[in-house]
Amino acid sequence: MKKKGLITTGYHIPYNPDLKDRARELRKKMTEAEKKLWYGFLRNFPHTILRQKPLDHFIADFYCAKLKLVIEVDGDSHSGIDAKDYDARRTAILEAHGLNVIRFTNHEVFNNFDQVCETLSALVEEGAG
Repeated sequence: MKKKGLITTGYHIPYNPDLKDRARELRKKMTEAEKKLWYGFLRNFPHTILRQKPLDHFIADFYCAKLKLVIEVDGDSHSGIDAKDYDARRTAILEAHGLNVIRFTNHEVFNNFDQVCETLSALVEEGAG
């Protein structure tokens, strides 16, 4: 069933198929922080993690369906007031689909990598909430 550009099946999070090509591009051009998190930890995560996953009208940096978890890695472009407002609206929409959204800054990934990994590991133990 198609609604406002979203494909909805009742079994999965709705997504905009127009974002598939952009998601493929982003997978090929991950940021350095995303690469560090992916290759240093998430690629061997206990549950399947998808990179650059279209969800609703957005592309999540990382998505774990089993845990209903969206992991975002925010660079400097997320620090402005408009960006923070956009991120808050985006998070609210994703949470309305029953997802948990966790955000890390590039700084955290590069300078507190062990803590980022511990935080994500704890979510596995808790079942992501």
